Amino acid sequence: MTLRSLLRRWPWHLLLLLAQPVLAQRDPLAEALALPHAGGLTGAKQVPLFAWVENRAGVRNLWVGGPGRPARRLTSFAEDDGRQLHGLALSDDGRLLAFVRGGDEEWPDEALPNAGAAPVAPPQQLFVVSTTGGAPELVGEGHSPAFAPGGERLAFLEGNEIRLWTRGAPPRRLARVKGSASRLLWSPDGARLAFVEDRGEHGYVALLDPTPTNGTEPRLRYLDPGLGHAAEPAFSPDGRELAFVRHMSPPPGTAPDVGAWWSIRVVDAASGGARVLWAAPPGPGGRWAGTRSRNLHWSRDGRILFPWERTGWLHVHALDAAKGGTPQPLTAGEYEVETFLLGPDDRALLYAANADEPDGRRVWRRGAAGAPVRLGAGAGDAIHSLPVVAGSAVAAVATDADSPAHPVLLGDRATPLAPPAAMPRAAAPESVTFRATDGLAVRGQFFRARGCAAPRRCPALVFIHGGPRRQMLRGFHPSAYYSRTYLLNQHLAARGFHVLSVNYRGGTGYGLRWRDAAETGREGASEYRDVLAAGRWLAAQPSADSARIGVWGGSWGGYLAALALARDSALFAGGVDLHGVHSLLRPVANTLSPEAQERARRLQWDSSPLAAIDRWRSPVLLIHGDDDRNVPFAQSLLLARELAARGVPYEELVLPNERHGFFRHDNWLRAFRATEGFFERRLTRRP
Repeated sequence: MTLRSLLRRWPWHLLLLLAQPVLAQRDPLAEALALPHAGGLTGAKQVPLFAWVENRAGVRNLWVGGPGRPARRLTSFAEDDGRQLHGLALSDDGRLLAFVRGGDEEWPDEALPNAGAAPVAPPQQLFVVSTTGGAPELVGEGHSPAFAPGGERLAFLEGNEIRLWTRGAPPRRLARVKGSASRLLWSPDGARLAFVEDRGEHGYVALLDPTPTNGTEPRLRYLDPGLGHAAEPAFSPDGRELAFVRHMSPPPGTAPDVGAWWSIRVVDAASGGARVLWAAPPGPGGRWAGTRSRNLHWSRDGRILFPWERTGWLHVHALDAAKGGTPQPLTAGEYEVETFLLGPDDRALLYAANADEPDGRRVWRRGAAGAPVRLGAGAGDAIHSLPVVAGSAVAAVATDADSPAHPVLLGDRATPLAPPAAMPRAAAPESVTFRATDGLAVRGQFFRARGCAAPRRCPALVFIHGGPRRQMLRGFHPSAYYSRTYLLNQHLAARGFHVLSVNYRGGTGYGLRWRDAAETGREGASEYRDVLAAGRWLAAQPSADSARIGVWGGSWGGYLAALALARDSALFAGGVDLHGVHSLLRPVANTLSPEAQERARRLQWDSSPLAAIDRWRSPVLLIHGDDDRNVPFAQSLLLARELAARGVPYEELVLPNERHGFFRHDNWLRAFRATEGFFERRLTRRP
């Protein structure tokens, strides 16, 4: 029977009644959270081929694509099992893709996660798969793969061992180190392998010769070892020299205009002879601050590119690799570079920055001469982050107000590598500015509740991101964690809640003075002034009910949400605290006098939510995974005990075996449903 004949035979209102059970089954939150999110974008050096991970409702799979090569899926995983796919590396010719399945990308050498509650925690395994198809080949257990030029050899890490896989042979150990190895980097000719070894309070850059010509064991050399941390190794184009950054942390309370805390050093790869190319002078930028990418690049025209905050804004500078001298700025202005790299010719600069939109991102190209040119200029309000080069092509991760992260090719236009998905938008986030209690201007994004306008008054929420070295954007975030929180803010706006996402001091995107604002965190929690101002700004809106202001956040945002409920329950009527920090007490520097140490501990305590818990009255929902390696689960146990002792109402959602940024899609859905339900029970008036 056709639809037309059915409509003729049945009254339309009876059809609607029959369809109601089906319509009622729709779950907008679950549908939105299941949208695919792309991450881990990487490219081949010699050919225009890109690879990425797609996470669709917790099912993770690998994809490849490029100019003239439609996107295709390489793997067929089908479960929301909590096993990450990460560490993607393409061979230079693009024929092979190495990847890691399992483990924890942030904590790869910690105890294995088991978010899927398997009888035995799944292993962390390294695979290689052909980009033309076929079953992945298991290399062994390990992580952080790096192909040598030619693609026949693959270095990787397993615990404190550096291992080498050669096609057709089992992996062999190259070295076992004392500390924790990272940043594997092959020389351009494949003769040497560099890496960083972190030994806690100090670290080195080291070189390995994987295939000695005299038949001896591989030789391990530490380059220009010193009293500090060595990081960011970068080979010269001919492989004869290697540059790196050495930095140290100044003592607490040290003025920024005292001391030289980081330098760029160059080492002869054959002899080990070292020289200081340049040292950061005292003043702004005297402390090392990197971007969210590799931070040292040696260009084919003999320049070393690096980030520096000399002007109070994080920008890319260049030094003559032979002579040093005065660094020349390649970017300038009151904006921050988030990531940068060399273009396809290994000479031009590519970078992502908020140059034309404080709460957005664009990708720019600057050659040896001339002004920067924006790539993908016709992309409207899109946010472009994390540029990647493959052969002669450039790609980036794109988002906007409606679509989560997806890869795009960047040229004059932005062309999706894979069709982006979109959610029905509840509210276009509006950029707003308000004043903190000490007069500081604070930025945020306001999600206006659907269908709410004065004289009607609706409940309202302050959202607080974590980090704190983060910045929320005016659309979906490229980070999977913050993409999900943006999605929930949209969903809550659709459910009738105003939401103000606040970019508090101590975060990124607004310069050195903002990021290193005085008295933040353990030194006085000055960022809470911005959260309090956000709550008061919401309460003053004509369509907001000042008696129904809530707060929610995760990680450091959970800490600030707990601080809001402890200090100002009269304003914040309820809150959700995802894996927050509740006591900031930790050991203080032993360079301080006993009296100064006691003052520091007192300040840590006074900056903690537990210090104000006797004033806490509002209900709270506590959400935490008990295998969290970033914020100990004990922080939530401690808070729950103290709330119970005072009769403060709290609800709880404990996620066994979960890590900090929940690995299972189902656990994100459970957490967000619990958050939505809590606010609807606690802040929505019933007739």
